[in-house]
Amino acid sequence: MSQLLRTLFAGDLPRAILFDLDGTLIDSVPDLAWAVQQMQAGLGMPPASEEQVRAWVGNGAAVLVARALTGQQAITAEAVDAALFSRAMAAFRQAYAATGASRSRLYPGVMAALQRARQQGVALGLVTNKPLEFTLPILAHFALSDTFAVVLGGECLPERKPHPLPLLVACQRLEVEPQQALMVGDSRHDVAAAKAAGIKVVALPYGYNHGEPIELSQPDKVVARLDALL
Repeated sequence: MSQLLRTLFAGDLPRAILFDLDGTLIDSVPDLAWAVQQMQAGLGMPPASEEQVRAWVGNGAAVLVARALTGQQAITAEAVDAALFSRAMAAFRQAYAATGASRSRLYPGVMAALQRARQQGVALGLVTNKPLEFTLPILAHFALSDTFAVVLGGECLPERKPHPLPLLVACQRLEVEPQQALMVGDSRHDVAAAKAAGIKVVALPYGYNHGEPIELSQPDKVVARLDALL
């Protein structure tokens, strides 16, 4: 592993690394955009562009659907008409399940980084706000089903990122202390969750951070791609 990583852990390696999924390991926007567009078409709405959807992702499926229905960034599912949201969510789930990961791609350097981490004996976990019903098929599509010892989706716990609970639970299940773990993500929510959990955090600049430079969230390190870290 690179010297950069060792500088975060006093010359040692973390015992566990927790990864975000969307915008960190995979670019899932093409599939998400297609599913959003199918949902909108079914409701008689004009389709959003892929770039619009790229700005909307990062807070889970429910928030994505709410944003697609209203065009508003600062919106919650609860703020949308309940009947409309229910119809839209069902249509989105059906469309997204149909497309799966057919349009998504792994970011450069991801497979090499994951393989190196496992070779070094570092435990790996996945902590995402995406529901497991979508996460697990994506992992299978990219032959990553056996890569992570722990996989937590957005519905697995009472709280989601940016709350620290998912990260703390992942550490508990991996039997490591927070200070022995590293979080790797692409958004301010990943950074905030890690800081609140007392976990070191490395960020990637290419993901879904709503147009805001990830450096503004002050992660411990920023790397251009994963294999620069591992």
